[in-house]
Order: sequence, then structure tokens, then C-alpha cells
Amino acid sequence: MAHAQSHTKRIWNVFWILSAITIVEVAFGIIKPDVLHLTNFLGTSPLNWIFIILTLAKAYGITWAFMHMEEEKKWFRRAVIWTAVFLVSYLVALLLIEGGYLFETLSPLVKW
Repeated sequence: MAHAQSHTKRIWNVFWILSAITIVEVAFGIIKPDVLHLTNFLGTSPLNWIFIILTLAKAYGITWAFMHMEEEKKWFRRAVIWTAVFLVSYLVALLLIEGGYLFETLSPLVKW
């Protein structure tokens, strides 16, 4: 019975942490502070970087808790996490590069 209670407590802790991160994301999405939204940093606004980082943190938390990665061997955890980090970083870089190119190319033609 104690084993089930520890899992229940753990699930609730993960729930509250992920909920807090989601609430922060939603609040930033609603408020959109000009200092974070209308400036440029590494190809996009700091607000977008905050969303990317918080989303990756949530993905890591879900992987760690619900895929039971803390119980796996160290090399396996690293293989899973670093592969995901590399692929997501690659995707973000490609999206920023292509999005910037499309924005520059279509700016004269489209009213944003």
C-alpha cells in the first residue's frame, strides 16, 4: 500500500510542476510583454525562446516521470535525452532559418 501512495504522491507532484509551467506559458501568451515580444534575440523574440525552453522542460519532465527514465541506466538516459535535444534543436534552427527567409522574401508582398 505504501508503494501505491508514493506513486500517487509522485504523480501529483509532477502534475503540479507541469501545471505551473503551463500556467506561466499561458500567462506569457496572454500578456505578451513588449520587452519580450517586440525585440529580437538569436533569430526570434525572447518570448518565443521562453516558450521553447519551457516546452522542452515539460517534455523532459514527462519523459523523466512517466517513462520512468530515473530507473534506467545512465547511458540509456543520456542516449534518449541527448538524441531528443539534438533533434529538437535542429528542428528549431531550421524553423527559425526558414521562417526568417520567408518573412524577408514575402514582406513586400504580404501585409503582416
